[in-house]
Amino acid sequence: MRSLLQLALASAWNRRLSLGLTLFAVLMASTLLLSVERVRQAARDGFAQSVSATDLVVGARTSPVQLVLYSIFHLGEATNTVSWQSYQSIAANPAVAWSVPLALGDSHRGYAVLGTTADYFTHYRYADKRPLQFAEGRPFAGLFDTVLGAEVAGRLGYRPGQQITLSHGDGGLAGLEHEDKPFTVVGILAPTGTPVDRTVHVSLPALEAIHLDWVGGAPIPGMSIAPEVVGKFDLAPKTITAFLIGLHQRAEVFRIQRKINEFADEPLLAVLPGVALDQLWQTVGVVEQALQAVSWLVLAVGLAGLMAVMLAGLNERRREMAILRSVGAGPRHILFLLVVESFLVSLFGALAGLALVSLLAVTLAGRLAAFGLAVLPLAPGAGEMQLLAAVLVCGLLVSLLPAWRAYRLSLADGLIPRL
Repeated sequence: MRSLLQLALASAWNRRLSLGLTLFAVLMASTLLLSVERVRQAARDGFAQSVSATDLVVGARTSPVQLVLYSIFHLGEATNTVSWQSYQSIAANPAVAWSVPLALGDSHRGYAVLGTTADYFTHYRYADKRPLQFAEGRPFAGLFDTVLGAEVAGRLGYRPGQQITLSHGDGGLAGLEHEDKPFTVVGILAPTGTPVDRTVHVSLPALEAIHLDWVGGAPIPGMSIAPEVVGKFDLAPKTITAFLIGLHQRAEVFRIQRKINEFADEPLLAVLPGVALDQLWQTVGVVEQALQAVSWLVLAVGLAGLMAVMLAGLNERRREMAILRSVGAGPRHILFLLVVESFLVSLFGALAGLALVSLLAVTLAGRLAAFGLAVLPLAPGAGEMQLLAAVLVCGLLVSLLPAWRAYRLSLADGLIPRL
């Protein structure tokens, strides 16, 4: 057995150019397959961990997926708002340990502006109940203070002390800039790999202040209220977009959810974020399946190339096979020789692909963080090990046809020259 393995290695080295190209094809196919699996798993984990330790997300009645999309991911728009009185009524429930209001609608250079309270920085959790940390500065305290997510500050080059202005809506139309009421950056959050990184945080009274001289989504002609005098007005919010709830006891979640869904004053919807995130992931799961299908097709092409090289090489190796037969090797030894050769190419290609994927995970960690993949694992997971096993099994299977043909070659077939 050992001598046959040495013979297989020597034979492979003798044909190193053609097998090297085939090994490269298997390597690239394995890299793509493992990369898709690793990114898919990391994206799913990061997606599901965008919000943690929050029992309920509450907003105007709509679909659970849409509620999570605009309240957590800041994508799309709310179908309606929640009155401040309703929020206060629900937040006052003895079963509620904490609540964080969320108000959306404005933007800054393409990034969402979130109006909230200082409790947001205390109670918001992501990943495995990890709290928000400040890379620089502090939470907002003054009326026109703002705290930036890591991506906002990094891409736009902001530092504490700089001033920014907000835009009404998504900022796509000219003339909707709140340029008369600038905000001062007082804090920058540490990277989280979640939508928090792409958010500008301000206080709820600040959102009311910048809209005092606005009506119907547009500035009132000829009217301008200076920032110095906005404190004389009532800046209590009238409505919010949604709010987060944490309960004293997790066992109360379904009772409180039912009570909110049956709220008499206005139609509201309370969803468990984990359940809604699972539904949302299933909605975009077709992309995941498409990527996996492409990866398997690339792997199939690489393995087909391996089979083609082995089949094409059989005619050139007829004399080699005949000499092996003449010195005592049987048909089974020839079959074993080709199977081992294919297995080694598949094994080295798969292992090299795994090493390349881990190297890319280290090299591109900073860039991947911008896509919510800050926790991209460096070690292979259970899914990747199964894929590696599948690559090796497929490598063995593609060797069966060339091995069977070599098995059937007679001793005389390799010794008699063909004219």
